[in-house]
Amino acid sequence: MYLPNEQSKVFCLECVSAVNDTAESAVFPLLEQLVQNHHIVNVYKAVDSIDDFENSLNVLLYEDRNFKDYDLLYFICGGTENEIIVNDYLYTLEEIAELFEGKLKGKILHFANSKTLNLDSETAQYFLDVTGAKAISGYQHQNFTSSILLDYHFLALHIHFTDVTELVEELFQKHYALCTNLGFHLYY
Repeated sequence: MYLPNEQSKVFCLECVSAVNDTAESAVFPLLEQLVQNHHIVNVYKAVDSIDDFENSLNVLLYEDRNFKDYDLLYFICGGTENEIIVNDYLYTLEEIAELFEGKLKGKILHFANSKTLNLDSETAQYFLDVTGAKAISGYQHQNFTSSILLDYHFLALHIHFTDVTELVEELFQKHYALCTNLGFHLYY
């Protein structure tokens, strides 16, 4: 365990049906609580098309001066197994890995349980090798229990651990029922 010297930064990308929709995202309270209670700075971006998704990632990678400071990317999107869905377009983790090629060194990519993350070890290792990510995490079960509460605890805890196995052990120790109910899994 360690105490961070700098503020932690999280980039949140949420796939929505329409960006112009006036309904507020359910993730906003979580992001506000992370700032207020844990001093975790976050940037939120909503996307509603594959073009918007790709443009947002390109801006993040090539134009955002703070990209190197984000230690966790938090994606809220639909999908199963090895795919995410952006407005009926399927995007594989291999395609995402190619977009992030070599750019995620030391970062965690975390998916909310609106997308199940059941990867075989080969796919997970490919993603980690191509991107350089420290880990990829998400949930193996998509059910009526939202992952927002466990996401909050995971995001709040991640700043205190350099070793992802210690992070997961602490998360399971504190929130065992939620972790097992949602099938929390971290590939590293």
